[in-house]
Amino acid sequence: MEKLVIKGGTPLKGSVTVSGAKNAAVAILPAALLIDGVCTIDNLPNISDVKLYVKIIESLGAKIEWKNEHEIVLDTRHIECTDETLDLTRKFRASYYLLGSLLGRSKVAKVGSPGGCNLGSRPIDLHIKGFEALGATVDVSNGNITATRDKLVGNSIYLDFASVGATINIMLASVLAEGTTTIDNAAKEPHIVDVANFLNTMGADIRGAGTDIIKIHGVEKLTGNKSYSVVPDQIETGTFMLAAVATKGDITIKNCISKHLESVTAKLLEIGANVESSGDEIRVWCDKRTSKANIKTLPYPGFPTDLQPQMGVVLAISDGTSIINESIWESRFQYTNELNKMGAKITAQGKSAVFEGVETLYGAPVYSTDLRAGAALLIAGCAAQGTTEIYNIEHIDRGYEKIEEKFRQLGSNIQRVEE
Repeated sequence: MEKLVIKGGTPLKGSVTVSGAKNAAVAILPAALLIDGVCTIDNLPNISDVKLYVKIIESLGAKIEWKNEHEIVLDTRHIECTDETLDLTRKFRASYYLLGSLLGRSKVAKVGSPGGCNLGSRPIDLHIKGFEALGATVDVSNGNITATRDKLVGNSIYLDFASVGATINIMLASVLAEGTTTIDNAAKEPHIVDVANFLNTMGADIRGAGTDIIKIHGVEKLTGNKSYSVVPDQIETGTFMLAAVATKGDITIKNCISKHLESVTAKLLEIGANVESSGDEIRVWCDKRTSKANIKTLPYPGFPTDLQPQMGVVLAISDGTSIINESIWESRFQYTNELNKMGAKITAQGKSAVFEGVETLYGAPVYSTDLRAGAALLIAGCAAQGTTEIYNIEHIDRGYEKIEEKFRQLGSNIQRVEE
């Protein structure tokens, strides 16, 4: 078992390059199964979730060649739905995208009930509603989800709430369906736009991604023979922005899209930090104690739930009392118990938490409960006085590439240690 050991109290300074988006990559890889041909995907983040997805796709019959640690060539001409992937698909949440892609490509799709971070109830009712509206039959039993169909026919589908997963999954299933599918009240996150752009590059006809209404005009075939580069990671970008503020540092973040972080930028300016955007770079710096703020997480373009724990670290050491309302996941505040071990004064109940700002945090042994909680504890360790040990770091490795190396190049005294 590995842990991260951080000797904190040093402002993080310098520049760092953001990897490809984890949330886009784990949707684009299954989307490639819709192609009857060869394609190249570049700027893939070198993280455990991506490696697991590649393993699953290979077990389905795809031939994959790694050109380098961020670029693969996929030959998806000989894909078959089998039971071999059931155990693998149970390991992470995004495996449910195989349902949409395999349903679109063949007449059956089967995955084990998806796992991933324990953030509370994460039903896939809207996914099933979408598949059934297109003409599929879905069975959930014995820990497996099986979707079958004779043919898929376009339909108008209204989502009860703007679900990212359901939007992408219905989009995947609709690409090769007969006729036109309309997704109303669609989610608008940047990685949804990226998946649509990838599919359009390969021959799909998807319009409106990034708006409330997405229209998918079914095509007969996706031929591939194209290259595509995954969008930069919005959440990794935000993580480094918040790390700069928490440590009173000065970080320039490269290979990012500032428009994707407007809600975060607005809050950082509100609490007294400095943010400057130029092209594909964002510079964030802060040399004083920040002030309180109230946050409510919302679907894009609102404040991202995946940056809520990292923002919580900043508010834990800000001047005054702050409140965070979490509107997406019911169990997102598990990290606050760990921050309290470091001297924070946070009271969390249900989907709300009150942060009474303290002057400083102090190093302690803490446990990562999920991916973004792990990132928050890493930031807290860098900001704290003394030594912090972070356990369960496999959560962090699911979504951040070479995270300790990137923090080390910013001046953090951080080591990965075999326990």
